[in-house]
Amino acid sequence: MGEDPLALLPEICLLAGAIATLLTGSFLPRQRQWIARIVALAACGAAATAAVVALAGPDRSVFADSYAVDAATGTVRLVIAVATALVLLLGTEELRGSPRESETCCLVLLSATGAVVLAGTTDLMVLAVAYLLTSIPLYALIGISRTARAAEAVMKTYLLGALFGIVMLLGVTLLFAMTGGTGYAGSSTSGSVVPAVVAVGAVAVLAGLLFEAGAVPGHFWVPDAAQGASTAAAAFLTTVPKVGALVAMYRLIDALPGVADWPLLVAALSALSMTVGTFAAFAQRDPRRLLGWSTVSQVGFLLLPVAVAGRTPLAEPSLLLYLAGYAVSNLAAFAVVAAVPHRTDLAAYRGLGTSRPWLAGALLVALLSLVGTPDRGVPGQAHHLHRRLGRGLAWLVIVAAVNTVASLFYFLRWLAPTFARPARAGDRAEGHVDRRDISERRPWAERTVVLAAAGVLLLGVGAGSLPILGAIP
Repeated sequence: MGEDPLALLPEICLLAGAIATLLTGSFLPRQRQWIARIVALAACGAAATAAVVALAGPDRSVFADSYAVDAATGTVRLVIAVATALVLLLGTEELRGSPRESETCCLVLLSATGAVVLAGTTDLMVLAVAYLLTSIPLYALIGISRTARAAEAVMKTYLLGALFGIVMLLGVTLLFAMTGGTGYAGSSTSGSVVPAVVAVGAVAVLAGLLFEAGAVPGHFWVPDAAQGASTAAAAFLTTVPKVGALVAMYRLIDALPGVADWPLLVAALSALSMTVGTFAAFAQRDPRRLLGWSTVSQVGFLLLPVAVAGRTPLAEPSLLLYLAGYAVSNLAAFAVVAAVPHRTDLAAYRGLGTSRPWLAGALLVALLSLVGTPDRGVPGQAHHLHRRLGRGLAWLVIVAAVNTVASLFYFLRWLAPTFARPARAGDRAEGHVDRRDISERRPWAERTVVLAAAGVLLLGVGAGSLPILGAIP
């Protein structure tokens, strides 16, 4: 049966860390809740270490072939553990002394555990449980700040999550009825299955994963949640659940029978997501809401290798590399937002390059890396595109190129005031800011900025420079 609990050691570390964090925080006064945060960070460190050790072992399937312990699962474990630790670090000052500090850390670890299980499972029932484990803590994380904006965001997220969760369970039911099992491998058997029913069931399961990833049509909650939640929660929900959901989609698409044109379906969703996210971001003035719409766009690009799952050996490594690059880039941008919390408008970033050049430099690296520069940048993207125009899904490559160029616009709307000269004394024009962000320094958020920006540089300066477009055959 392959029932080896130690094969799930990284997941066990995250889950045990969540329980230990909650119990520790329950017996500590508010001014000493930082101890619970240390426990949560230790759990992330243990999970990352266990993930690295597991990556050195052979690929295998455990627990009655319901969970894959392979390179994809190992990479997701490592990325999620590191990303979760960065979220906890960037939210240190924001959460310190709050009445829900330990609960927030616990919820983050629980949702991270669900995201890892989403990516590793090869069984539909486990997939449904992982969906709930990832989603339910997110609802609490979004609404835990108890503001009017957070209440609106959590209601929208909950209603959409419940709807897509029900649709997913319906899809699981249909696939089980047709194949007689819940394993991904069983869904590819032909036999006496009705192709139309299998197609409907598979689309329903994919719908739940599209919500988790924040892709069209399950994307409506993302910008509201990114704006209404705390900065730490916003950074988490726009990063970690998407890592697990996209790898889960890749596994499922790779295993589905050819009862429908799955590459075309995923390609259409990819084009819609990147286009809707890009053009909706044009009108945003709040940096967190802008990053929320950018997330929707980035998911569209991340769906490119999913569309060709199993058709080229470059698809899976491209997805994993892009996920790692996206995670550190997105978290670096959110860490800058956390470091200067009073700058709630893009114009308010005017003069940041003069007053705090290291933050402005990290923001430059983070935003340009989301576009695909400065490693090879737009010329490099165009080179990849030119090589692929004559082959399958060429129209999707063209859509990706247009959106890559278009995304430069809304990021430059943020970067232009950042590196502009500061407003003169007494200037009260729109975008003028006082010096509260200087007097109320957030050193842990600033350290996280440095760590995440260094991660971007180590990964080749951004997800856009990774060979994702080379995965398209």
